[in-house]
Parts: sequence; structure tokens; C-alpha cells
Amino acid sequence: MTEPKQQGHSPESRSTDVPLARRGFLGGVLASGAAAASAAATLASSSAHAAEPAKPSALPPSAKGAQAETGIPPDLGHGQGMPGSDFMVDVIKSLDIKYLPSNCASSFRALHESLIDYGGNTKPEFLTCMHEESAVAMGHGYFKASGKPLLTLCHGTVGLQHASMAIYNAWCDRVPVIVVGGNDMDAAYRPPGVPTFHAAQDINAMVRDYTKWDDTPVSLQHFSQSFVRAYKIAMTPPYGPVAISLDAALQMAPVHLHEGKMPYIPKYIPTSPPQGDSGAVKEAAKLLVQANNPVIVVDRAARTPEGVGLLVQLAELLQAKVIDQGSRMNFPKTHYLSAPATATANADVIIGLELSDFWATVNAYTDNNSNDGHGTNASRIKPQTKLISINSVDLLTKSNYQDFQRFQVVDVQMAADAQTTLPSLIEAVRSAMPADKKDLIAKRGELQRKAYEEDKVRTRTAAALGWNESPISTARLVMETFAAVKNEDWALVASEGNVSNWPTRLWPMEKHHQWLGRSGGYGVGYGAPASVGAALANRDLGRFSVSIQSDGDLMFAPGVLWTAAKHKIPLLSVMHNNRGYHQEVMHVQRLANFRNRKVNLDGDMGPVGTSIENPDIQYHELAKSMGWWAKGPIKDPAQLASALKEAVAVVKSGHPALLNVWTQPR
Repeated sequence: MTEPKQQGHSPESRSTDVPLARRGFLGGVLASGAAAASAAATLASSSAHAAEPAKPSALPPSAKGAQAETGIPPDLGHGQGMPGSDFMVDVIKSLDIKYLPSNCASSFRALHESLIDYGGNTKPEFLTCMHEESAVAMGHGYFKASGKPLLTLCHGTVGLQHASMAIYNAWCDRVPVIVVGGNDMDAAYRPPGVPTFHAAQDINAMVRDYTKWDDTPVSLQHFSQSFVRAYKIAMTPPYGPVAISLDAALQMAPVHLHEGKMPYIPKYIPTSPPQGDSGAVKEAAKLLVQANNPVIVVDRAARTPEGVGLLVQLAELLQAKVIDQGSRMNFPKTHYLSAPATATANADVIIGLELSDFWATVNAYTDNNSNDGHGTNASRIKPQTKLISINSVDLLTKSNYQDFQRFQVVDVQMAADAQTTLPSLIEAVRSAMPADKKDLIAKRGELQRKAYEEDKVRTRTAAALGWNESPISTARLVMETFAAVKNEDWALVASEGNVSNWPTRLWPMEKHHQWLGRSGGYGVGYGAPASVGAALANRDLGRFSVSIQSDGDLMFAPGVLWTAAKHKIPLLSVMHNNRGYHQEVMHVQRLANFRNRKVNLDGDMGPVGTSIENPDIQYHELAKSMGWWAKGPIKDPAQLASALKEAVAVVKSGHPALLNVWTQPR
């Protein structure tokens, strides 16, 4: 990662004087207020068509209420010295954070004002969000598209509770997001009523189990150190969200000079990622070289485009099949060594790189709806298969939330960052490779070329089933979308809802940015805001962003559509509108069959509580109401290509576009 420049204002500009433009604004209004009011009254009385006086919008119709809303505000005086929140802006600017998606709130109003007035609303630029969950999810998607974290502000207890689902997704997906929560700490001075309801002794306690680090600064010097530390911890693999509780009084207080000097801002220097132990690397290399059928399984192994290249090197050196589980774009889908999940069956050595769930990689679980609620397990691998793991998450396992999955015994286990360890592993494999084995390894590669081509034919044949049906098949939805964007520098920023994994099975994904993975915690409501966040990053990078957007996911936080239109974030959102929570439909139906329920006279009862129909949501009208170009509902597959062509042109012009497509369940 490129080291952020020490931006922000120079020491001279960080004086203890408030800038004149800010300090004099209210005074200027007050000085001219009486004359302006007199002139306005004269004009109104002399014109028969004068506009009616302003009326209060929400207060009861009383003279006192009208005066409070429409009168000239009293002189509130002026702050003395540089506000603490101005200094906080200098700290934030030192880390080159480009955007700040947030929903505004009183507990961080001082920092908000400093960001837009003192900081000029640049680096970071404040992006108006309708919901805290959307703000955090935008940061989630932005990082996966750009490799850079965003900052978001949350309002005390209620704001952090709204944001918590998105924070948990980021935790499970190993994504850095910097969350600052406003809080009124001092019970003796904080306002009564609403601010006290929204305050807590320790707001970070709500998210501590699924953040990497948190702090509550009690001074401005403490804030500068904590904020840089938080950024540094978040950006050291394994990545993760961090949280800072920010007292409202600390934001308001003036900066106090110490021996005539301002508080200092620590320089950010990235921490080197943890690398695998050299002895363990050599042992892993020996097992891989001696194997007759080594298999590489990857999930979040490639953190950057360079990581994809390293994986290709290792795979080609061993001519080993690569199973990409898809939490990132780790390995090119067009490479002949790309293999399906079933490739583990004949492996004698499996190396897992940053796997979310090693147990499920080598074991099968069947939910058989037994009365005790337990499923059945079966091994996916041969009994003597050797297992190797390189996983940085081993350094960050906590006890409460079960994102670490079931326990799996591994023969060689390295608590290290896989991408950082790959160069030494590649060299160790080269050193351990005997000359007489190279021909055998080459033959292994030829067999995989044939298997790869056969698998492509099977996948395309399966995708063609129901091609002309209505509602539109998910395979056709996905492939018509690809046909519309294939000539662009495209990025599939999200694919929420189950579309049978057609994008990763059929799209020729080769570049790291072309597939960003899933939500991490599988929390519904991730897809729309994460897509907007990723599209924001891609807008600046010159890429074309497309999302396969599920219906239920969009309805969790549709307000993010307005944010995309407001801030001119181009995104093609293609609705996978199957009009229901289909995963849950299947769960209910399977359980009903197991329990031998009688079919109701009205037919299948599975959709009760899971259907999103009657009334049908008009997603295209919803998007239009928030400033998007939109079209639908599209039910005839023959109309899909032309509609996509229109939508692509809109997105290329710099605006978001949505197509409401009626689809089959999966």
C-alpha cells in the first residue's frame, strides 16, 4: 500500500485563531438582519403578489414557535481558540482518507462542521447516507475495490446499533473500516433527554467482539495517537474494522498548547504483514513437491493483483489444481488449472490459503432435518491426505461469535498472511523440486487441461436449460448482463441472492477487481450499499461497475439509492427479482416434508412469511423516485438485451441505472 502523505494544513494554518470566514459569518448576518427584514417587509406590503411569510414546518402554530423557526437567531458568541475538532480534521487528513459516508447526528456535530468548513469537505468528502448500516457497508465495498479504507461517523448508542450488522460483515470478511462514534461522556454536563438516551459509558462495548481494536480518547493528543493507531491496526493483515468513541466535549474544547506547541500528529508507517515461519514453509514445500495430486484451495489469499500473480506462479510450478472459494478473485477463471470444489476428492496434499472454513472444505455436512436438529457429516477427502494451512485469521480469533467455524486438524499450520508468505513458499518449492519429477508434473498439467475444457462444456450446457423461459432464468440474467458489459473495464461489485454461482462459473474473471466476493457474515442488506461503495471507488479508477442485486437485500436499506444519485456514483444494478426469500422457502418446505405435513387446500404453505409478492414491489419506480434511470419489470427474456444496452449507456454517462428483472428462484 502506498504510504499516505502527511496532508492537511500546515503548522502555520493550524493556529489558535478561528478562520475569519467562519467567525464572521453569523455576526454579518446579525448586523444586516434588521435592515434586510425592514426592506423585505416594505416590499411585501407594496406588492399584491408577494410571497407568503415563512411558516413553521413542524411546531404547533403559535407566535413563539413561528419566531423560533423564522426569526433571526440570537448572537451565540464566538469560540475562543482553535476548536479541538479542527485538529481532529488535521489528523484525519494525514491519512489520505478520500470519503466519509455517514448519516449526520448531533453527537459529532462539531467534527462534522470542522470537516466541511475547516477541512473544505475534501479528503475526506462527506457523503450523505440514509442509514448507518449503509454507510459502513459502503466502506466495506469501497475497500475491496480500491484497497483503501474509509471513515464513517455513527451517533452514540443508536447509530452504532444501526451500523452493527455492517460492522459484523466487515469483521467476517476481514475488511478494514474506521468507525468513529459520537458520545456525550460527562453525565454532569451532557444535555438531558435524547442526548442522554443516546449516550453510554462505553459505546464500543456493543461491537467489541467483532472489531479488531477500539479506544476512547480523553485528550486531543490521545485522539491523534489513537486514530493513527486504529488506521494502522485496521490495515495490518488480517484486516478488520476498528472503533473509536469520540466525546462531544472533546470535539468542542479549544486546543491547548503545550509549551507553545500544538499536539503532534504521528506519522503513519505501515506494519509488515506476518510471514510464515521458514521451517514450516520448507515442510509445506516438501509435502507439495512429493504429492502425486496436490490441490490448492484459496478463499481470501490474494489481497492485491500481485497476489493473483503469485498464486498463478505456485499453481503452474506444481501443475496443481486450484479451487477458488470466491471470497475474493484469487485465481483467473480462464486458467486451465482452475478447478471445481470436487477436486479435493483425489488429492493427497491440500494447501488452504486464507480459508474461511477449512472444516467444510474437507468435510460434507447434510442437513437431514433429524429430530435432534443434527445433520450428518462425511469426509470429502481420502484418509491419508495431508493438510497445510496458511491463514492470518489464526492471529485474531475471538471466542464469542463463531465466525472461526468448526475445528479442523491440520498437519502444517502457519498463522501468517498467505500472500506475504507465497514468495518464500514458491522459492522453497523450486528448491525442493527434483529434476526427475518435472516430466510427471507436466503430465499432471495436461490431464487438468482436458478436465478444465470438459467442465466448461458441462457448465455451459447446464446454463442453457430454460434459456427462453419466463420468469427469466438466473443463468440468462447473468450471461445477458455479461454480454452487455464485456467490452468495458468491468467489475462485478456484488452478486447477492443465490443465482447458482453463475457469475463465477461463467464470466471470464481474470483481474483482481472483477470479483469482490460476498458479504463475509452473510448479513442481508450488504449488497446494495457495498455495490455503491465499490462503484464509488471504481468511478475514480475509471472502471465500469455492475451488480446482480437481489430483491430482499435491497429492501433492507433502499435509501442508499438516493446516496448514489446524490453523489453521482455510476452503477448498473440488475435486479434478481425472484419475489421472495427463496433460501427460507426451501428450508420451510423441506421441514414440512420431513414432518409429513398435509398440504393446505390453498396449496403450498412454504411461501407464507417468505414471499415478497402481493403487492409486488416496483423496484424501478423506487429507483426513479431517488434519481436513478430505471426500467422494468422485464419478464420476457427477449427484451433483456436491449434494456441492458440502454442501461449501460446511462452508466457510461456517469449516472446510476437499475433494471427490474423478474427471475426464477435460482
